[in-house]
Amino acid sequence: MTSARRSVLRRPRAGAALLLAACCLAAAGCAAPAAAAPSDSVRIVLPDEPPTLEPCDASLTQTGVVVRSNITEPLAERDPTTGDLEPLLATSWSQTAPDTWTFRIRDGVRFSDGTPFDARAAAFSIERTVNTSIGCNVDGYVFGDREVRAEAPDPGTLVVTTGEPDPILPLRLSFVEMVPTSTDTEAKVRQPIGTGPYRVQRWDAGTRLVLERNPEYWGTPPAYAQADYQWRSDASVRAAMVVNDEADIATGLGPEDGAEDLGVSYPNNETTALRIQATEPPLDDIRIRQAVGLTVDRDGIISALFEGDGDPAAQLVPEGVIGHNDALAPVGFDVDRARALVDAARADGVDTSVPIQLIARTGQFPRIDQVVQAIAYQLEQAGLTVRIRMMDTAEQTEYQQRPFPPDTGPYLLMIMHGNQAGDAAFSMDQYLRSEGFQSSYGTPELDERIAAAEAASGQARQDALASIFADEPRLVDQYAYIAHMRGILARSPSVDYTPDSATGDEMRLAEMKPRTP
Repeated sequence: MTSARRSVLRRPRAGAALLLAACCLAAAGCAAPAAAAPSDSVRIVLPDEPPTLEPCDASLTQTGVVVRSNITEPLAERDPTTGDLEPLLATSWSQTAPDTWTFRIRDGVRFSDGTPFDARAAAFSIERTVNTSIGCNVDGYVFGDREVRAEAPDPGTLVVTTGEPDPILPLRLSFVEMVPTSTDTEAKVRQPIGTGPYRVQRWDAGTRLVLERNPEYWGTPPAYAQADYQWRSDASVRAAMVVNDEADIATGLGPEDGAEDLGVSYPNNETTALRIQATEPPLDDIRIRQAVGLTVDRDGIISALFEGDGDPAAQLVPEGVIGHNDALAPVGFDVDRARALVDAARADGVDTSVPIQLIARTGQFPRIDQVVQAIAYQLEQAGLTVRIRMMDTAEQTEYQQRPFPPDTGPYLLMIMHGNQAGDAAFSMDQYLRSEGFQSSYGTPELDERIAAAEAASGQARQDALASIFADEPRLVDQYAYIAHMRGILARSPSVDYTPDSATGDEMRLAEMKPRTP
């Protein structure tokens, strides 16, 4: 996107109403009524408080929805509609050698603390994300074990080299948020400094987070002077806040949550699945993993619990992502067959009585409680013992990312994966490789196939990635896929904002403006 992408508009607004007492009682952690918003503030209510605002964790949905392209910015942004990679803090790039890409850095950009952004800061940001020990989520998600080095031969030129040729390096680097060279390289930061249209004004942990316009912003100032974030775990409460003019945007809603005509359904890139901790008995037996997939009633869950807002999933990425395999069909719902597989494993000495934890995050998606209860019931019908554990974001993240908690025994983890980049390499590196950041299992043979596919380009890349999705269930079977989701948010009539497939991962405040009468 270019600096001309946004315009300045303001809106008159009456003071916000107090949050209804009933809503406050229903919302976990609701300590006080909603405060009146400034007339030029947009008020957003999220399902969860961000676990961190650390820019190198911006690939986490709960972090990225606040941080990405609001507080910090990358070198380039992918247009979620066209899939094109567009210049942002870099104005151009080219592959100057098989293992080298050269970027031209935009002039005249400053961080919110007034320090200049240049190639040296870009190189620092990449090195901090990829080559330090602070455990960046982006490193695991985007780069894995790839060798990446960044240098700044002059203030306007960034040179990035890789251990092996990487045809999609600019796309990978679009996940690296730029930070100043003063940023800590030994620990993650709580309140980042960036080049985006907003900066952190205040963060009252557990209550609210307020962003304000960045006076140093290089582009057109955003329409709203402030963005006021709150969080409520109950989706119906979030919807009611918009209906009652106590918030302008509410995310993570279901069709039944009461947004009425203020609800907006949009295609997102999230796929829900159960990740099977395949190293732990009895889940280390592929027959048990196959049984798990057969007990998921995808059509029933989508129809009864998602009210039809989704499509049964047979792979980790939805249509439109490079590598998506159009020929794959979801595993059928067949509890009898699942029970036969469990019985066969038991007859061969597998202890199928070991309790299996079914872990999910509170508020992960609408009706998550009912979904896990339905799956647990069918797993029990197949002869397995299941214990449901609902966790908050911080606790669930420990089970989602390596290193996993030790001595936890077998567990199934409800995941939501959004491939925001539009290429299956980002999904496979993190979720399918043996040592992927969010992978529980794999094989050397599959790792080699993934590496070969990711080195290809064009139709060869598409075909190779698609074949891996076709073969992974037979070779590894680490996931029981559930659904490709659609998102629903509530939007105030006074706000002009159109959600798109990236909204679930990054909600760009600069794309919001007051609706003209």
